[in-house]
Amino acid sequence: MIFRALALLFTLTAPALAQETIVSGLSQNRVSITADFDGSEILIYGAVKRDTPPPGGGRLEVIITVEGPSTPVTVRRKARVAGIWVNNAAVLVDSAPSFYAVATTGPLGHILSDTENLRHGITIERVIRAIGITAEAENSEDFVRALLRVRTDEDRYRVLEGKVELTEDTLFRTDVVLPANLTEGEYKVRLFLLRGKQVVAHQERLIGVRKEGLERFIFNLAHERPLIYGLISLVLAALAGWGASAAFRLVRA
Repeated sequence: MIFRALALLFTLTAPALAQETIVSGLSQNRVSITADFDGSEILIYGAVKRDTPPPGGGRLEVIITVEGPSTPVTVRRKARVAGIWVNNAAVLVDSAPSFYAVATTGPLGHILSDTENLRHGITIERVIRAIGITAEAENSEDFVRALLRVRTDEDRYRVLEGKVELTEDTLFRTDVVLPANLTEGEYKVRLFLLRGKQVVAHQERLIGVRKEGLERFIFNLAHERPLIYGLISLVLAALAGWGASAAFRLVRA
């Protein structure tokens, strides 16, 4: 049904320049984080729009990236000193996405050149930007690799090679699962068409992620009224302790 609608849109759109462009869509452009939120699956689909036969220059490939809000991250290295583990070096990564997934029609090394990767910042390594790290620690690249390893193990960074389905060099789709521990903000979806390891077209879309209901109330209270939030937390903790104590005495009786 989705592909049929895209094909109709493709045929009704008036041709412009003699080049390949992208017509795309998302199964949803807004994700609500509620108390029982356990993740969400986003369908990203599209079609390649042409007004001439497919050009030469290699087989058509597609890369789709989904990037969460970026924040600075401090990566620390621990060392054992006198039998105690302590931090002995740190590196500040200026900007690292809270979530990043890259899905492709084939192996990244076979369909994307280093020059195009540098120009568009497609792979996870290119997205992460570090500033002034050599002044803080030696072998700073080891810290960046450690960050990549940790967030990959946490399923926040993903490389999904071969997960984009391409039909007749025109229709494509992929599914990206967003984890339960999402960071609130705008998630950037980028779509790239490639031939001969060169990007021939690209497009960007946005997915809004926002806390709703009780999650939104608690978040706003903690950030806008921290004193009230702290007092309520203390009262709830006291009531929970009293309730546990009363239940324990009742069981013993």
